[in-house]
Amino acid sequence: QDPQSPEAEQFRLAAGQIPEVPFGLSSSAAVLSHYGASANTVALFRRVDSDRRDLDMNNRDVDAKKLTRFVRINELRLVTEYNPVTAIGVMQGSLQFNLLLITDKMSPKHPERMRKFRTVAELYKGKILFILLDSNLKSNERVLSYFQLKKSQLPALAIFHTPDDEHVVLTVDEISTEHVQDFCNRFLQ
Repeated sequence: QDPQSPEAEQFRLAAGQIPEVPFGLSSSAAVLSHYGASANTVALFRRVDSDRRDLDMNNRDVDAKKLTRFVRINELRLVTEYNPVTAIGVMQGSLQFNLLLITDKMSPKHPERMRKFRTVAELYKGKILFILLDSNLKSNERVLSYFQLKKSQLPALAIFHTPDDEHVVLTVDEISTEHVQDFCNRFLQ
């Protein structure tokens, strides 16, 4: 409630460390009431799945480092890169459908693939969580094996329904917006 409190200072420090995430600080009773938040609570609003995660700052050991970790774990972007930190937020997401683009981030085609993938992600916001999985990360090898993919078969799209683990994998030579949309629509139907 106090914008000059030590907790507010830790909040400002965390905000400075994550410039790509918009932060806001309010001590207004009307704002707290509107969002159903209690004092000294950090509320993380995710536009991708319209979900919210709260962190109680009344616990005195919450510092900028822990707050930054909370944001990194729980934030979901239009396209969320899967890694050991974001895995928790991805697994706890409220969307039942996840679409993975499994690709080599070092490929010269990667920027164009991501542009097309983001374009389609915008169309399915709130329905499907779009995830980038870098095939070069050793920590992602288990995911490749889960989908029974070898690096020579990439890039690939993998869509799955989280409640029942139903999934479909599609290896593709080229990522196009039409191809990705088609794949999503067929699976959703």
